[in-house]
Amino acid sequence: MPKRFKQALCWIRRDLRLNDQRALAAATDSAESVAMVFVFDTLILNALADRDDRRLTFIHRCLTELDRKLRERGSALIVLHGDPKDEIPRLAQALSAEAVFTARDYEPYARSRDKEVSRRLYQLNIGLHSVKDSVIFEQGEVLNQSDAPFRTYTPYARAWRNQFVLARDASEAEAELECLSPLSTLKDWLTEWPLEKLGFEPADLWIEPGENAGLARLDEFADRIGQYAHDRDYPAIDGVSALSAYLRFGAVGIRQCVRMAVEHGEAGEKWLSELIWRDFYQDILANHPNVVEEPFQPQYKDLDYPGSEEGWEAWCKGETGYPIVDAAMRCFNATGWMHDRLRMIVASFLTKDLLVDYRKGEAYFARYLLDFDLASNNGGWQWAASVGCDAQPYFRIFNPILQSKKFDPDGKFIRQWLPELAALDNEAIHWPHNLPAFDLLAQGIELGNTYPHPVVDHATQRDLAIKLLSTVSKKG
Repeated sequence: MPKRFKQALCWIRRDLRLNDQRALAAATDSAESVAMVFVFDTLILNALADRDDRRLTFIHRCLTELDRKLRERGSALIVLHGDPKDEIPRLAQALSAEAVFTARDYEPYARSRDKEVSRRLYQLNIGLHSVKDSVIFEQGEVLNQSDAPFRTYTPYARAWRNQFVLARDASEAEAELECLSPLSTLKDWLTEWPLEKLGFEPADLWIEPGENAGLARLDEFADRIGQYAHDRDYPAIDGVSALSAYLRFGAVGIRQCVRMAVEHGEAGEKWLSELIWRDFYQDILANHPNVVEEPFQPQYKDLDYPGSEEGWEAWCKGETGYPIVDAAMRCFNATGWMHDRLRMIVASFLTKDLLVDYRKGEAYFARYLLDFDLASNNGGWQWAASVGCDAQPYFRIFNPILQSKKFDPDGKFIRQWLPELAALDNEAIHWPHNLPAFDLLAQGIELGNTYPHPVVDHATQRDLAIKLLSTVSKKG
């Protein structure tokens, strides 16, 4: 059957892979020749505060691997640096492309950008064709009995599962790679694109970027997915998938993950529920874009958080005097990653012990998280602060000492990131402040010097948080 277009572009953004690539599959289904392009968006890059931002290194290395794979097939990846609203129409016109294919992005900026790109392409008589790729179900596909979007996770997840069909919703997209545009037609657009040319420096990463590494990690996790429901809460053991960065940038696709979880039956149920959370938060963001700026629950919109700058800085540095919080923050600052259990602990501590506005913590994570995803990060922080959709009750406040004893019982994680406390026994390491100064000195620890005093008293702050949040909650 003849194809609709002679030449098309496949504009990749959050789908940095070759396998199960729906935008590429749609493009090769419709066009005789398809050129793949990625644009380093200057509007995004200029907003980054750190020249060694880990995400740029991750993306760059994913693109390098993808370019190598394309060159092995006689093509190449076009990498541009500029405003996509200018660059995509310019490239499409130069290559005589009749269509541009891309995967939908649901973040507010991306939606606005894509709308303008579509408008400019239309003026050139070129269509922008978008496909669903980064979620299983997108906005408008999972609705309640009133045909309205869900506001809480449990009924959403139930509906998600009821309508999910593996062969339809997680089927593998197969692109015709023989349709990739040959090097000879791309040569004028193939330039070198080192990070330094973009104004950034390579960063050290704790994981290996790229599709190959992501698929290898997925295969490895499949071997231990049966232990995930238990092991996932313990930061000292290798209990989670650690696939979040690969999913964020599409080095591994969501359908690949869901297929693996479903194929493992009951053993994969808990991980599948976490993947559904990911879809849920994307749905919340798509239907309620205002959550980027304000709480999902409007009664908390004007909540005045009385937290101090001293507490905020101690939290950022991992110097709160609460070992599990400090170990988590120091790990995060060093690697750009944090275990999910620890994310809940430190978010609860910031918002309900230190009484600092959740948006400050959300922004701090947004700056440094390797796997930063706007929807999930926003949803997680609003959940922890009890101001979001389906948030934990305001009176549920994690006790960081009890959390530490329960989920790092041997203090292994704390010892890894707080070596100054490593000599303490498995009981004292969770709260060294109860030990006599003489005993601490015998272990080389001087509170206020080698390790800080507690920045706040948990019991006191818990009462203050409940009083603050309950007053607003009653108004709502």
